[in-house]
Amino acid sequence: MSPDSPARASSEPELPRGVALAWGVAANPQRGPKRELSIERIVEVAAAIADAEGLAAVSMSRVAQALGFTTMSLYRYVSAKDDLLTLMQEFGTGVPPEPEPGDEELPWRERLRAHAAGVLSRYREHPWMLDIPIEGTPVTPNNLAWMDSALAILGDLPLSEDERVAMMLLITGQTRWQAIVERSYVESASAAGVDPQTIDDARDAMLDSLVTAEEFPALRRAVDAGVFRADDDPLAFGLERVLDSIEVYVEARAAGEPAVAVPPTIHEDPAVLADKKVREAHKARREAEKRLRDARKLERVALKEARTRLARS
Repeated sequence: MSPDSPARASSEPELPRGVALAWGVAANPQRGPKRELSIERIVEVAAAIADAEGLAAVSMSRVAQALGFTTMSLYRYVSAKDDLLTLMQEFGTGVPPEPEPGDEELPWRERLRAHAAGVLSRYREHPWMLDIPIEGTPVTPNNLAWMDSALAILGDLPLSEDERVAMMLLITGQTRWQAIVERSYVESASAAGVDPQTIDDARDAMLDSLVTAEEFPALRRAVDAGVFRADDDPLAFGLERVLDSIEVYVEARAAGEPAVAVPPTIHEDPAVLADKKVREAHKARREAEKRLRDARKLERVALKEARTRLARS
């Protein structure tokens, strides 16, 4: 061991227990009541409950019951529910697929598309992961492996490291948004006992009835054009446009154009938000929005009555 090793070790951050468990560096738990109880088994059962009933159904007592042990038995392995959620997310995320021979020769756009499809497949398999709050950059092994995979695809492009990370986040955000929309359709259809297409058809009928050329002229043109009845997947279209934007940006950087300046992140000061004048301004805005909604409602009623009179005459 080199002389400066203790200093480096002492400067390393203390990992939250859930993160340490994910990395396999947490202190060994006290021996459980039976050998078959383990952290891995606890996480598998918790994920199975979430797959079947959603994240809200997961509790330490529910997992313990499914395993046939007491709740206190679980706490010997996972000391808090937050730690269990961290491990469940790591389990659901899984590892990115290993590249096939020759994959590195494929165009970066095709590889990014496959990467996004892989992420989306994990959300589809474990939709409850969308309910786990985002608390900054993930630091567990599987999450970092997916990040590394995306950055590797962008590695040969004429971009800075900042730009590569920003583009990785852009793809991640688009994929997560698609997963959220898809899950909403599936849940709505399941609750109604119908297939997602039936939900779409019902929405189309409502749009056709509610959207008038007088109140929503641009939207009415889209409805009349059959946009909301098209078979094309608008979510897949969105990903392709994201890839288009990356391609245009990459070509500009390759041509020698400077990086686009990104403004610093702005965080609202809690003291400012708590200020009385700020609260009053927010209240006034909400009241103005309510008056606007009421006025639009009266306008819709007046237009409907006018159309009825014209039809009668």
